[in-house]
Amino acid sequence: MQRRLILMAPLWLAGCGSLLPTQKYVRQVNWPLQPSPPVSNPPNPNGPILLVRDLAAGPGLNEQGLRTLRPDGSLDVAYYNRWAVAPADAATAALTAWAAASGAFSAVVNTGTRLTPALIVEGELTEFVADPTAGQARAVLTLVVIANNPGPIGKSHPLAQQLITGTAPLHSTDAKAEVVAMQAALANALGQAVRLLVKFA
Repeated sequence: MQRRLILMAPLWLAGCGSLLPTQKYVRQVNWPLQPSPPVSNPPNPNGPILLVRDLAAGPGLNEQGLRTLRPDGSLDVAYYNRWAVAPADAATAALTAWAAASGAFSAVVNTGTRLTPALIVEGELTEFVADPTAGQARAVLTLVVIANNPGPIGKSHPLAQQLITGTAPLHSTDAKAEVVAMQAALANALGQAVRLLVKFA
């Protein structure tokens, strides 16, 4: 009798396995973060060379998950909905593209270039979040514009420091709506950043 029960056990377990709840598969989505500049002008051959240094990532912004501000002020960082690249890296690439598209500079380059820039911009992406309670998304940049005077006599010095806040309406709490709003908020911040840079071109 005992031997018979042992032999039947695998069949009984197999039958019970079909009764166990199955966990729903949730696909991870990587969202692009590449806001396009509103215009695309050719370089100005008489304009200065601008160096865009890598933007630092504010606290937690080295993570790629979408960030949503809860009503109690805490942050929810999504696991299944992520940016394709880290937001600070994407903001650096976008700032470079937007500055180049402005047509105010002869060249816009990044760290590692062999060209000697006349202007340097550096800073930090300090906030990038969807805030459903406020009904908006926010992208906050802290930027410093520096006049670069290389050589034994010249001395680099800051020209401006500015806190830039870009916002965009957020109409829903689903991931797609948050992505659209956050893209628009970053674009708003980039527009302000380029206007600041063009002043010194």
